[in-house]
Amino acid sequence: MWGGPGPAKQNVSVIVPVGASLSRAAAELEKAGAIRSSGRFLLFAKVLGGGEAIKAGEYSVPARLSQADVLKLLQSGKTLQRQVTIPEGTPSILVYEALRNAPHLTGDVAVPAEGTILPDSYAYNRGDTRRSVLDRMQKAMSDYLAKAWQKRKPGIAVKTPLEAVTLASIVEKETGKDDERAHVASVFINRLNKGMRLQSDPTIVYGIFGGEGKPSDRPIYKSDLTKQTPYNTYQIKGLPPTPISNPGRAALEAVANPWRTNDLYFVADGTGGHVFAATLEEHNANVRRWRRIEAERSTGNAAARGEEVVDGQPDGDDAEKPPKSN
Repeated sequence: MWGGPGPAKQNVSVIVPVGASLSRAAAELEKAGAIRSSGRFLLFAKVLGGGEAIKAGEYSVPARLSQADVLKLLQSGKTLQRQVTIPEGTPSILVYEALRNAPHLTGDVAVPAEGTILPDSYAYNRGDTRRSVLDRMQKAMSDYLAKAWQKRKPGIAVKTPLEAVTLASIVEKETGKDDERAHVASVFINRLNKGMRLQSDPTIVYGIFGGEGKPSDRPIYKSDLTKQTPYNTYQIKGLPPTPISNPGRAALEAVANPWRTNDLYFVADGTGGHVFAATLEEHNANVRRWRRIEAERSTGNAAARGEEVVDGQPDGDDAEKPPKSN
């Protein structure tokens, strides 16, 4: 029956090639088990199908879908949507790998410039090019950045949209907590306005290891703080030359509209968040508290390597303290 249940016992995938006739589509449907007879399907389609053209693409045909609804599906153009997901803070080398590994995309692309991708989930169809998906990712960032930059607060210490992305990429790597991003942004903006170094651990990691990041079992050593790279914000003043990741919407908004605070420091609080301070005295007390927590968790592996691990923690005689631990 035209409107009765179809033969497929489970969802099936059917590809209708570009320019395919209804007869060709019917043959593909029968081959996939979505209909019983291509001839009968064509007969009913000509008499009862309404005459609307079918659209090319890959379709997921639900189990037991009737012949009438199969035709409506092909006429609707609601093709099977695949997705490639880019989480917030993903460096561009991993965006490239995600596109390269996404099934059924075609062609190739180069690693995009850091900070030019807006993290999100991007739908695509079988046979789409990697270039076309990457173009959409970059346009999404360009469009969103333009809106965020237009609505920015005055005095945010960054002079250009690229600088805003660079700072947002640091904020993104410093905290994953939604309610902290604007606070973290305020600390870095305050430091920039005062001519203080950012002293951000993620920039050190990027300068040494690039976008692929440091091995999970390797801490940040004290010797890393003195390594000369353009991204070592313990050594350079101001922002690094490029973003260190692709920041998401929340991080971009945090930089464009940071909290108004006097805070210049922050350090881990032991619960996955941070505690903030406006003075060095307050910060040192917070650091001592964090070190006690850290000491309780320490396994002594770092000592066995013969190097002093700092993980972003300030030494007691530092004139200018790191704003963050991690």
